Amino acid sequence: MNIIIIEDELRTAKSLETIIKNLKPDARITGPYQSVEESVEALSNGAQPDLIFMDIQLADGLSFEIFKSVKITCPVVFCTAFDEYSLEAFKSNGVDYVLKPFSKDDIKEALRKVDDLKNFFQQTTSPNLEALLSILNPSSGKTSFLVFKNQKYTTVQTDNIAFFYIRNDSTSMMCFDGQEYALTQSLDTITASVSAKQFFRVNRQYLVNFKSIKEVEHYFLRKLYVKLVIETPGKLLINKEKSHSFLNWMEER
Repeated sequence: MNIIIIEDELRTAKSLETIIKNLKPDARITGPYQSVEESVEALSNGAQPDLIFMDIQLADGLSFEIFKSVKITCPVVFCTAFDEYSLEAFKSNGVDYVLKPFSKDDIKEALRKVDDLKNFFQQTTSPNLEALLSILNPSSGKTSFLVFKNQKYTTVQTDNIAFFYIRNDSTSMMCFDGQEYALTQSLDTITASVSAKQFFRVNRQYLVNFKSIKEVEHYFLRKLYVKLVIETPGKLLINKEKSHSFLNWMEER
């Protein structure tokens, strides 16, 4: 397998190369290419990769500019410290989106997904859309979020998040330990990235973890009133149109 690394942080690129070589000893790795210009030149001059590991923010701009200059047909695994580009990444040959700081397990999972896709198309003459989506978007969903608080970056495991909500047009998340963090992503983006089995969008303002639900009561006008183990800034009400799907979601455990 021929793999190209596009990454402007040399230490990160070296770490990535070491992990890949450990997981794929036969892989031929080229790079790292540190800029959009350098990457375009390499890909235009005959580089034929089977897979690209690509940072998003490079020395001279966003790596999405590369796709405007050269045709890339191989899968791309995006490795970045920022998660607001996930939608555009998956429009640009992206098969996985790995957040920094990544671990060996993160890269191992990305390589597994690439191998699964390769096997899927080799063995399937008439691809099944549901099966393909199960490879690209595993049901487990996003396992952690990168947050910034008190001048420090840290990651929070998704299992530790009680709910996400919108307040004053901004998105925040509340953890079971009472810690609250501001997020840059929209609630729509977060909803699409987490496990639909674990989280439910009860209304426009709240996305709740199944583990955070304490009890559910009937409310006026056939609405449901959801009480969580963590106090919420406002009442969690589900309208009658959504009540049935919410109760089904709770039942399917």
